[in-house]
Amino acid sequence: MESCVACGKADTNLKACAACMLVKYCGVNCQLAHRSEHKHACRKRAAELFDVKLFAEPPCREECPICCRILPFDDAGICYMGCCGKNICCGCRFCLPREHCPFCNTAAPRSHEEANKRVYERIAKYNDPEAMYQLGSEYSQGVNGLPLDHVKANELFQRAIELGSAGGHCRLALAYFLGKGIQVDTKKAIHHWQMAAMMGNVSARCRLGAMEALSGNHNRAMRHFMIAARCGHDESLKTVKKGYMDGDVTKDDFEKTLREHKASQDETKSDERDRAKAEIRR
Repeated sequence: MESCVACGKADTNLKACAACMLVKYCGVNCQLAHRSEHKHACRKRAAELFDVKLFAEPPCREECPICCRILPFDDAGICYMGCCGKNICCGCRFCLPREHCPFCNTAAPRSHEEANKRVYERIAKYNDPEAMYQLGSEYSQGVNGLPLDHVKANELFQRAIELGSAGGHCRLALAYFLGKGIQVDTKKAIHHWQMAAMMGNVSARCRLGAMEALSGNHNRAMRHFMIAARCGHDESLKTVKKGYMDGDVTKDDFEKTLREHKASQDETKSDERDRAKAEIRR
């Protein structure tokens, strides 16, 4: 039978410290009494446990429902369909007939107003976090017929976050970092980038790498950049290559990153997507 670390009472119903899981208490009073003695070890272990989650392999990315290839990690390669709520790759959207949605066959909107109305309807009817993220992104840039409104954008990002949106975390982090519609708060920015990175957002992962590098934490920075590079991010691969040349990345880690970067690129690459990107750039 285990004993309370504070009073020594043996009990079968002890509660572990939620932050570190290292010690157990018989009640709140014992936990509070032991806090001053335990807090330093608790914070150290809690940080170690958080790092295990932070640097774990990211979850699998979503597939395009039309071509069944992994969706690109950048918003420019994805089209959100306000009619059905699907994220479709730019290749399928631009290389198939555009008069109708390639997934649900709904007629394409004839104006920005009609497109925005559909997105609002998805929020009202289905509480769709992707719709909230899409609308928030448009308000944050003042595009597609919507005014520039960072406060409104941040409200939508926060709602999307509550429903599990990695993109919402990433965009709200940027708002906190730059003070767009909200007071500058670097700690909150880093928190939201961390949440987004753990959900597989490559942009957030790169931001964390850059922040760690600026703080002089080169080992942690390279760990972030290696994860981003393994997801197919070209600039992160260049950073990892420089880290290898400078001795901050081992040969085994660099070779593994090269292999996984190529595999990720192969998973997302297609002729249709290349043609769509070329058309978007024009």
